[in-house]
Amino acid sequence: MCPAAPLLLLLFLLLLLLLLLALRRRGAAALEPAGRAVLITGCDSGFGHLLALRLHRLGFTVFAGCLCPGGEGARRLQREAAAGSAGRLRVLRLDVTRARDVLAAKELVLRDLPERGFWGLVNNAGISTFGETGWLSMEKYEKFADVNLLGSIRTTLAFLPLLRKYKGRIVFMSSIIAYFTLGNGIYSMTKAAIERFCDALRLEMKKFGVLVCIIQPGNYARSTKIQPPVSAEEIWNELSEEEKEVYNKEYVQERANFFNNILSEGSTNGNEVVDAMVHALTSPAPKARYMVAKLKEKLLVFVCALFPTVVMDSVLSYALSNVKLA
Repeated sequence: MCPAAPLLLLLFLLLLLLLLLALRRRGAAALEPAGRAVLITGCDSGFGHLLALRLHRLGFTVFAGCLCPGGEGARRLQREAAAGSAGRLRVLRLDVTRARDVLAAKELVLRDLPERGFWGLVNNAGISTFGETGWLSMEKYEKFADVNLLGSIRTTLAFLPLLRKYKGRIVFMSSIIAYFTLGNGIYSMTKAAIERFCDALRLEMKKFGVLVCIIQPGNYARSTKIQPPVSAEEIWNELSEEEKEVYNKEYVQERANFFNNILSEGSTNGNEVVDAMVHALTSPAPKARYMVAKLKEKLLVFVCALFPTVVMDSVLSYALSNVKLA
């Protein structure tokens, strides 16, 4: 038997599987948005705001969760609702760290549920910051875990019965930073954790007909404003005396400059990510993961996922090679 035969057979089966998946997607009926409800968290700005506008115009009934229902982002959504587009748009206060807000959101959805029921939950709310591990307080770690990780779990658990009943979709906002970190380890930590939660949930929900998708944007800092430019002076002033004995102002300034340069290179076209989110909600056969990133970002993820850790450490260490302690 030819030594390459098992490999060729595996390749043939893989191509056959891809062909069957493509035929399945082509033959499936298009989703009708009218009469289907979607709840989105974090609609004050960024991807959540853009998605709420897009889904409303497509004809969905949209429940847009905003941390500040009186803010400019919420007011813009309310003006959109008043304009009388194809769907219905409701703005509600939703702080994903508060169980009371999540329960109130569920009660509102149940009260105003359209005829085709609850179709989708988009866990989009999130926060970001910058700093090396010792620079951040335990309170800040707890806050990030509560918003970026536990917040998504909190809303998912609340709406899971409805999603199972109507065989809907759950979309989670992750990031390519789940694979590596360049100065924002606290953000990377929460995104890596939410990915593992999604992997388990996706397998568990298949038997109910509920599909779970992960969105993995690259650098869209200029589009979402989730991470404003950092101030070296503010970082230094917040450091403990112990940390100030280890680091110095010049080092903090160099790190801040490095991180701000990354932010300045971010894409301003947030609609690229929204396109993926809409596909996850409307496609007959959505992907498990949508990586929306530049080629160099995808290559970095590829190196991280497939090569030994020592290779990735070398790549990232080289990127940080000009940032040294005095």
